[in-house]
Amino acid sequence: MPVRPRIRPLHHALLATGAAAALSLGMFTGTAPAAPAAASLPCDLYAAGGTPCVAAHSTTRALYGSYNGPLYQVRRASDNATRDIGVLSRGGYANAAAQDSFCAGTTCVITVIYDQSGRGNRLTQAPPGGFSGPAADGYDNLADATAAPITIGGHKAYGVYVAPGTGYRNNNTNGVAKGDQPEGMYAVLDGTHYNGGCCFDYGNAETNSRDDGNGTMEAIYFGNIKVWGYGSGNGPWIMADLENGLFSGVNQHYNANDPSISHRYLTAVVKGEPNHWAIRGGNAQSGGLSTFYSGTRPNVPGYNPMKKQGAIILGIGGDNSHGCAGTFYEGVMTSGYPSDATEGAVQVGIAAAGYGR
Repeated sequence: MPVRPRIRPLHHALLATGAAAALSLGMFTGTAPAAPAAASLPCDLYAAGGTPCVAAHSTTRALYGSYNGPLYQVRRASDNATRDIGVLSRGGYANAAAQDSFCAGTTCVITVIYDQSGRGNRLTQAPPGGFSGPAADGYDNLADATAAPITIGGHKAYGVYVAPGTGYRNNNTNGVAKGDQPEGMYAVLDGTHYNGGCCFDYGNAETNSRDDGNGTMEAIYFGNIKVWGYGSGNGPWIMADLENGLFSGVNQHYNANDPSISHRYLTAVVKGEPNHWAIRGGNAQSGGLSTFYSGTRPNVPGYNPMKKQGAIILGIGGDNSHGCAGTFYEGVMTSGYPSDATEGAVQVGIAAAGYGR
């Protein structure tokens, strides 16, 4: 088990305070916040906090100030040609106009979501698993590339629209936490697009696309299923998919402190380390993160220590359960357990990015 990275509290406090002050000034003057500086992009902040990104996925923007590569790839139906969609400028927003031009007069699907971390942890069409895929070959469907149009920082962009049967996966990753190693993850999602199917996840899963038992996953879940864990109200909830259970806290089923949360743009956070994990969340357009749970592993056998395997999934469960719905815009996974201060600075940067503005 690696040593937990050393945290620099003062540095985190300055990051969070400075970013918050800049955002507050924009709100006070009634002006839209300026485009975020490169140093405020999520993976730069995680690296500064000693918990670098090992996977960074987005179809809307760069997640490093230095990133100038492709965000995702689309394939058009008319001739099966593909095109990488990159950023408008280094560290900038997606070039949605390139997609619109390439897909004009036909339809397109998203075939690849590239990993900006440099580790090659890209997401592609999920293969069949314990639950077979919807296609004849068992593979999951690919997302309609135009089904989730948005604006971000005044620019047009597209999210990954997951309808039931859609899923992405990478079972051969590099640097993602295994066993009981510490990690963190966040995702920006559409808080109004969800269902009670299993399971709209983003995060760490089994490398064989099978259910390998308690504690073999650690992923963000969003939706309103109540078969396993659930929180207050009628949902949806941010929960952790730890395999053989969605957990809203230490108890196996109901945990009152995990609220229903449905911001149009939602920041969802799950992180874990030996016998400790947390759920956090907030409005991706403004404000900070709230902590809905932070404590010991669930009071059910099999989750301490964890047995994570290090695959990455999006829109499905660990065994390729694909009955869910949701929309993904961006997300990362880290090496090491991020501090709340680092996540606070990341959240300020997300709000400054201007989702929906």
